[in-house]
Amino acid sequence: MVTGPQLEALEESAAARAITNATIFARTMPDQKLGIVNVLKAGGEIVAMTGDGVNDAPALKAAHIGIAMGQRGTDVAREAAGLVLLNDDFGSIVEAIRLGRQIHDNLMKAMQFILSVHLPVVGLSLIPVLLGWPALLMPIHVVFLELLIDPVCSIVFEGEAAERNVMGRLPRPISAPLIDLRRAGRSGGQGLFVMLAALAAYEAGVRLDLDDGADRAMGFLALIAGNFGLILANRELSGSIIAGLGRRNAALQVVFAITVSSLAAALYIPALNHLFSFSMLPALEAGIAISIGLGSWPFQEGVSRLVLALRRLDPGQSRLRPAA
Repeated sequence: MVTGPQLEALEESAAARAITNATIFARTMPDQKLGIVNVLKAGGEIVAMTGDGVNDAPALKAAHIGIAMGQRGTDVAREAAGLVLLNDDFGSIVEAIRLGRQIHDNLMKAMQFILSVHLPVVGLSLIPVLLGWPALLMPIHVVFLELLIDPVCSIVFEGEAAERNVMGRLPRPISAPLIDLRRAGRSGGQGLFVMLAALAAYEAGVRLDLDDGADRAMGFLALIAGNFGLILANRELSGSIIAGLGRRNAALQVVFAITVSSLAAALYIPALNHLFSFSMLPALEAGIAISIGLGSWPFQEGVSRLVLALRRLDPGQSRLRPAA
């Protein structure tokens, strides 16, 4: 514990060392509170400051996040703070941190999924053109995929519960990007294997001497099956498809049900079959395509585990501690 008079008696360098090593500060003046916040920030800490009086305002403003009391706090403190506790209950701070971390995680999951799911779309649109094959993806197929992708990003990942260790992490660095190069590489690697699975299913249809519509249907079916793996893999920051299967999400179940039923209709209702440029796909060939798509799941899992082996989940070095 360090008191204000003790800090006042120390030289600047000694005071900075005392601030860095102390846990409790008592009887501090407004300028000392501001100095404590600035020293901790200069040391790379993530600083939160709580206060209710006029003399707390400078430190509230200087901290990364100033938190003022809503009931007994002064107008000056509330104006200077970034957050106001309406019920003056410090337990609300913990819940706010939990919610903030959950929102950040879910944004990261959605961004990773967007990167991974669009790589096979781009690849399957360009590769057949470059190689002189019949078109594998047409505009109607891209529209169908977006009807899967958009609800997953905006509803499914938004509704994901907080990770089990969400409150056991260190604060992330202020400068940390939402998606770093390794996470982007992870997403790209997962999307690459989905694209390869779709191309393999298309090639299987060619080798089975099916027509272009059936070949396209097999490739598209494998693509959807692979995309389901992308959704499950990105439900956990660890990238575990098995863990993704074990977590309940009502919105995801609805999206899966609608996607599967819509895909079955596109494959086997004649009018929709013609619209999607598919041919009726026998059960055996459909099973082969689905199996090839599901076969990309272990490779997606492998990419995730490789990237996790190269980095820590949260590399921040900051400590969550009281400032003043």
